[in-house]
Amino acid sequence: MNVVFNILVGVQMLSALAMIGLILIQHGKGADMGAAFGSGSAGSLFGASGSANFLSRSTAVLAAVFFACTLLLAYFSHSRPTGGGSLIERAAIGASAPAPAPAPPASGPASHIPTGNAPAAPAGGAPAPATPASGAAQIPTK
Repeated sequence: MNVVFNILVGVQMLSALAMIGLILIQHGKGADMGAAFGSGSAGSLFGASGSANFLSRSTAVLAAVFFACTLLLAYFSHSRPTGGGSLIERAAIGASAPAPAPAPPASGPASHIPTGNAPAAPAGGAPAPATPASGAAQIPTK
């Protein structure tokens, strides 16, 4: 299934690039009027009228291939399992999941080592000072 998906993406890209090239090569409808008054060459590689037919038919075939690949890619991407919804839905599901409970503090000698995040408890066994307030509580009042 993945190989078919990759082949379709490659065919779609090649048909899009070829279609861009063919469209840029083609003359507009007003180009023939200028050639009639001598401002351009009326001849072309495929003949006077054959180029419009060949290029326009090639463009139509490539457009059909491009649209068919687009429809098949849409079908295959819809039938692929993605693990649930869009990225936003997956992020919302992950954010609403409960956070794991913090581990209880250790009671051995390692619990007396300061971690740098909070001040160490004094040796006398007095409680450590309260952590500073965060958010709006930090704004001083008059």
